[in-house]
Amino acid sequence: MTAAGSSGGVRFYGPAEVRAALDYDGCIAAVRNAMADFSADGKPQPLRSIVEIAPEKFFGLMPGTLCAPHGFGAKVLSVFADPAQPGRAAHRGVVVLFERESGQLSCIADAGEVTEIRTAAASAVATDVLARQDARTLAIFGCGAQAAAHIRALARVRRLERILVWGRSVERAGRFAQRMQAEVGIPVTAVAEGREAAAGADIICTVTGSRTPVLFGEWVRAGTHVNAVGSSYAGPVEIDHALVQASRYIVDSRRSALAAASEFLLAREAGLIDDGHLAAEIGEVLLGRVPGRSSSEEITVYKSLGHIVQDLAAVSYLHARAGCGN
Repeated sequence: MTAAGSSGGVRFYGPAEVRAALDYDGCIAAVRNAMADFSADGKPQPLRSIVEIAPEKFFGLMPGTLCAPHGFGAKVLSVFADPAQPGRAAHRGVVVLFERESGQLSCIADAGEVTEIRTAAASAVATDVLARQDARTLAIFGCGAQAAAHIRALARVRRLERILVWGRSVERAGRFAQRMQAEVGIPVTAVAEGREAAAGADIICTVTGSRTPVLFGEWVRAGTHVNAVGSSYAGPVEIDHALVQASRYIVDSRRSALAAASEFLLAREAGLIDDGHLAAEIGEVLLGRVPGRSSSEEITVYKSLGHIVQDLAAVSYLHARAGCGN
């Protein structure tokens, strides 16, 4: 692997380098360990800072640290929705990793590619411990880059036999389904109605940019696991109050969720739940401190806001795989 650039000997991993070296299996393992360490450590990490530059245009800063002996750093990025250019990545920026002992800058990596892979890896970690072992059908709400990444990642933790895809554009969903079926070798079918996708699924991932619910509790059958991924700040919602209320609700970070998990906050504001409805952090489930799924009939929801330890763990793994890390 060659660096796309350098500054004073610091390794930079551009988009192509990240795609080539940040494999899903390795990233899933790195994120699993990072989330367990995060909950075991119990020390508060800074909340992400988001500055609205203009409508649908944001600047974000996510600082934090991995547990010793691993490093620390930050993700700095812009998130600009651009409907006129649907193929362009929404997340653009860098993840910066420092060495813990010396404080030296270890490396810099493209944030867009890291975010795409580690977000799906985090959902795979949650799915592995929360979905039923016999889950075979996956429904994806959305047909963008995260939808593709989630199919690749979740196929590594469950033996999927069928994938259903729903998108606002039936034509685009159809093209996406054809492309992904050719890639993963699993039957992928585009459906016209979200209700149909949910009704047939054991696992559901919402990976849309919607500001209003695309998945409703009345659609979700008993025993389903849901990864709610698309909304990462207080405002947009992908799932409705009924689904939040009916679920065993697991998060990546309790502190982050109580500040920014929009679906949870709005259900609480409506008086349907209180803070106690937040059952656990995924790290607590991984550590065995809190049970995940309690029965085959329970609906579980993993609210993925994303956390800096996931980015840092992914970049640390990437750097080590390139022969440059510890």
